[in-house]
Amino acid sequence: MTTEQTTSLLVGLALMVLLARLLGALARRLGQPPVIGEVLAGILLGPTLFHGTLSDALFPDSTRPLLSALAAVGVAVFMFVVGLDWDAALIRGSGAVAPAVSVSSIVLPFGLGAALGLYLLDDHGTGDRTAFMLFMGISMSITAFPVLARILTDRGMVRTPLGVVALACASIDDVLAWSLLAAVVAVSGAAGPDQWRILLAVPYLLAMLFVLRPVLRRLAARGTGLGLTPTVFAGVLVGLLLSAAATEWLGLHYIFGAFLFGVVLPRAGTQQLRHEVHDRLGQMSGTLLLPVFFLVAGLQVDLSGVGVGGLGDLALILLVAVGGKFAGAYAAARLSRMPVRQSAALATLMNTRGLTELIVLNVGLQLGFIGQDLYSLMVVMAVVTTAMAGPLLTWLLGRRTGQEPAGPAAGAPAEPAGKALEADGTGG
Repeated sequence: MTTEQTTSLLVGLALMVLLARLLGALARRLGQPPVIGEVLAGILLGPTLFHGTLSDALFPDSTRPLLSALAAVGVAVFMFVVGLDWDAALIRGSGAVAPAVSVSSIVLPFGLGAALGLYLLDDHGTGDRTAFMLFMGISMSITAFPVLARILTDRGMVRTPLGVVALACASIDDVLAWSLLAAVVAVSGAAGPDQWRILLAVPYLLAMLFVLRPVLRRLAARGTGLGLTPTVFAGVLVGLLLSAAATEWLGLHYIFGAFLFGVVLPRAGTQQLRHEVHDRLGQMSGTLLLPVFFLVAGLQVDLSGVGVGGLGDLALILLVAVGGKFAGAYAAARLSRMPVRQSAALATLMNTRGLTELIVLNVGLQLGFIGQDLYSLMVVMAVVTTAMAGPLLTWLLGRRTGQEPAGPAAGAPAEPAGKALEADGTGG
């Protein structure tokens, strides 16, 4: 890299971090998750404004591979934190409502999304028709656990019965959605001539769950009050990076390995360690690495050429995304005898997509499942569906209290959600 390129890169990164922080704070003042402002910061620095003049000046083509590498590290860390926060106890404490709502809020939008993919094939289809339709189904099925948890935390609802059920539903949705995406990546042949490696994914998963996890539990049991020493922190980073690299080599995607390593880390006896991991990784990731990801995502979004046809496609995408997720969750909640307003609030929460949707969309773009035009429209959908959750909840339930009233589910575990979001600051 030349001196000019290095200077341009550093100035651009500084501008992105500052803009993400400012717009994230503004979004929070407006009652929105900070991720809304941070995504908009990335889009503002992209080619949508000034026909790409600003983005080309700040981020020439020679520096963009480095940006992509930093963004990949940021996403890997974020997915590790999501996996670290995934808690099966949430599901056990929610009764039969959460599984029913989760399955319904996955199946219906997935089917409608696949049907939408069939309709969009002529204008936006890629070479693999099946992968395109399946990916459209998955992208409509996403619920962002972190942004949902952030909304509940800000409204003082984490330990309420509705909050516990919503967190459980989002936890199940995470696993189902990532599993579906992994399956689509596996069957699409994205690994090219090394597709045979995908056969090793099952042994790898079993080894992580039934070999590495028990070993880590025994190590944690020996270290009472285990803290985050430099050696332990280095071990966590090495495990995170190697697990991400393994799934990338297997032909899946590095996000799955990062998520899985977070899942297998033991919970019992490691509370102090987990909090310190959140603090250490969350601050760097939320302040620098994730804004770089928002920048890389924004550089792929170009809305300047969206015409009447594009607006029509966007309206249809929003209709399917919002309607499918809301109808699936609401119907299952009502069948489980939840009150009308509580069912509507739960369905609204399940519509939040946030950073999780952006990660899925970037996987689809990288692997060629969708093109850049459709990607741009889908990013708008992710922003809109996330931004609408707060106002709709206020309309349905009233303004947030800032407290967490105790309810029948007050003893349910809710610590992971709040800790992750306090650490990374994105609420994405």
